[in-house]
Amino acid sequence: MDVQPPKHPPEPTKQLGPKRILLVEDDDTTADIYAMRLRTEGYEVKRAPDGESALAIAKEFKPNLIILDVIMPKIQGFDVLDNLRSMIEAKDAKVMVLTALGQDADMQRARFLGVDEYLIKSHVTITDVMASVSKLLA
Repeated sequence: MDVQPPKHPPEPTKQLGPKRILLVEDDDTTADIYAMRLRTEGYEVKRAPDGESALAIAKEFKPNLIILDVIMPKIQGFDVLDNLRSMIEAKDAKVMVLTALGQDADMQRARFLGVDEYLIKSHVTITDVMASVSKLLA
């Protein structure tokens, strides 16, 4: 019996289950609020309290989106972002910076490093953040 190859390549495998979000935030209260809301919206969330653990968790978790604070212990957010963009497990993840830093130089640095969204904490509500999450993961 002669077996013919398929005429069309198989469809890429779609991710089963909820989209995965890595929340990188050193403030426990802020992290708890965002994690609870993200889970309520149906996302799978893991939290990293510092840049060093963010890189380790990203390798294992393979997030679809990383919400990244900039001012953190161990490894600052810009250095984390730079490392994430070269990491195979996270290179396709969308990255949203959610920070208190609102200087043009900070925003330009984030854009240069490949951030998908830059939000300043004092300028947005949790509803704004959820809208950006939905847009990035659409």
